[in-house]
Amino acid sequence: MDWREVAVTVSSAGEEAVADLFYQVGCPGVSVEDPELLQSYIESGVWDYHVFGEVSLTGTAVVTGYLPESPDLPEKLAALERGVRGLLERFPDWVIQVKGTTVKEEEWATAWKAYFKPIHIGGRFLIKPAWEKAEPKPEEAVVEIDPGMAFGTGTHPTTSLCLEALAEVVCPGAEVFDLGTGSGILAIAAAKLGAKVRAVDLDPVAVRVAAANVALNEVTAQVSVLRGDLGAALKGGADLVVANIIADVILDLLPDLPRLLRAGGQFIASGIIEQRAAEVEAGLENAGMEIVRRREDSGWVLFQARWADVASV
Repeated sequence: MDWREVAVTVSSAGEEAVADLFYQVGCPGVSVEDPELLQSYIESGVWDYHVFGEVSLTGTAVVTGYLPESPDLPEKLAALERGVRGLLERFPDWVIQVKGTTVKEEEWATAWKAYFKPIHIGGRFLIKPAWEKAEPKPEEAVVEIDPGMAFGTGTHPTTSLCLEALAEVVCPGAEVFDLGTGSGILAIAAAKLGAKVRAVDLDPVAVRVAAANVALNEVTAQVSVLRGDLGAALKGGADLVVANIIADVILDLLPDLPRLLRAGGQFIASGIIEQRAAEVEAGLENAGMEIVRRREDSGWVLFQARWADVASV
């Protein structure tokens, strides 16, 4: 299959807003080249296995998404264009440039590898690509990922927020549902903490990639990967439900939570751009949940929630 690569150069302040536009048109994940974010990672020491050289701070970021060249591609591109025009109307000082090209699947699957390096997250995980060597700290579990065309390397704030939450919440023997598993990174991380995990994704590519990563990490006895509609594919109650997706899908999932989440369990909702956080928080409360903790990173928000009235669920 051929893919349309769309790269949007935007003022750094608009990075999250542009990424959200890609998610709204069905792009499963984006890559972000942000010199300021890269500089912060280098200075913090989380990327300590690679020398990047001098970083030039340009004040802009490049957000790149990939859409399959299918019959509905023109509709998706038109929606993306409308979204970009809307951002320019709201923020006329932003710099926004859009470029598109067609790439082969095999080209896409390797081009991004230069940006995926080992990273420490949450004090409990060393996330590393399968082709890199790195030594974990004594308290860290190693999660090896080859995301292929699926979203999830650990470097994006939405994923790292989830990993930090999992490190604090998951107990050995817990049952976890991972909705929209992507590369399988969160399912594997939960398994490394001793959980039993059922992971689901609607995208057949993600299901294939996640299953391969589960095998790579030798947690096939703990993690099952299913293809299906996120809210309908799983049955039974879990101790923890994780959804690292986008705000709209999280809101659509809320009616399914009474069937998916046990009384006393927790729901981790991530992939929420800051501008949508209030809407998701209200949705959670209207669904009978209370916020346990709110985490934020680089304009993205994660909510940890539980049933406000356990007796009524």
